[in-house]
Amino acid sequence: MPEPTDRNRFTDAATVGSYRLGSLAARLMPGPLATAAASSLGFGASFASPARREMYQRHLRRVNPNLGRAAVRVATQTAFDSYARYYVESFRLPSLPKHAVERGFTKEGYREHVLPALERGNGVILALPHLGGWEWAGRWMTDQGHKLTVVVEPLDPPELFEWFAELRRDLGMNVVPLGPTAGSTVLKALRDNEVVCLLCDRDLDRTGVEVEFFGERTTLPPGPATLSLRTGAPILPTAVYFTPRYNGHHAIVRPPVPTQRLGGLREDVGRVTQLLARELEFLIRRAPEQWHLFQPNWPSDPGY
Repeated sequence: MPEPTDRNRFTDAATVGSYRLGSLAARLMPGPLATAAASSLGFGASFASPARREMYQRHLRRVNPNLGRAAVRVATQTAFDSYARYYVESFRLPSLPKHAVERGFTKEGYREHVLPALERGNGVILALPHLGGWEWAGRWMTDQGHKLTVVVEPLDPPELFEWFAELRRDLGMNVVPLGPTAGSTVLKALRDNEVVCLLCDRDLDRTGVEVEFFGERTTLPPGPATLSLRTGAPILPTAVYFTPRYNGHHAIVRPPVPTQRLGGLREDVGRVTQLLARELEFLIRRAPEQWHLFQPNWPSDPGY
């Protein structure tokens, strides 16, 4: 691996520094002002990212082929605004008191599915799409006393990843970078009856399980199905939506995905992952304008 140049080091330091500065500004701003700033950031990001805007519109038409041009434009800008809100809220979360996180947070399925699963002692797998404000729900979960392990995508530069990891640790989460050692760490968390959060609507290395997802073949990560079949931990499809009220969020936890062993492990992982894909479709269709997927995700996408 080549040695980093002084220019690369400067660029990396500037990148991390800009996130630190943004985080500090978000924490110092009054809440309503931070919300308004998120909308401005979303507009700027959309204007500066035509390729991401076009990619999101491809995904949006998969979710709802009947949308007209005007509706697609509005939904696209809303998606960028939503993503900016996610970041601003994540920056502010460590400084918010418990009652501020609780206020405006509504949920369905938590008592019906999460608590009974934890009582059975095999841990819980929350399978989420990149949608809405999942960090807010993670903070709420840790405030309830749950041990939360989250598997996250490594970032470049590594200093930026470590900064984000520290941000999530401040929220009470155990952060595990996606990689060769992630599996053993997550297995231990489930055997210790913890809650494991897996974002699973995007297959980063494109070596996952082939499924039909929004009417087109692609791959999704095999992790949730494999872990569930190995440990008995239920897979609970989950999404956390922004709501119009200030600091408003609504979490939906769906019933467990059926994970009975019916054949060989490979066949069972494929079957369970396809069932999970259907659940992700349901959750995303409730608010596709909050789906933060701006990258290629299907083989037919440019740049896949």
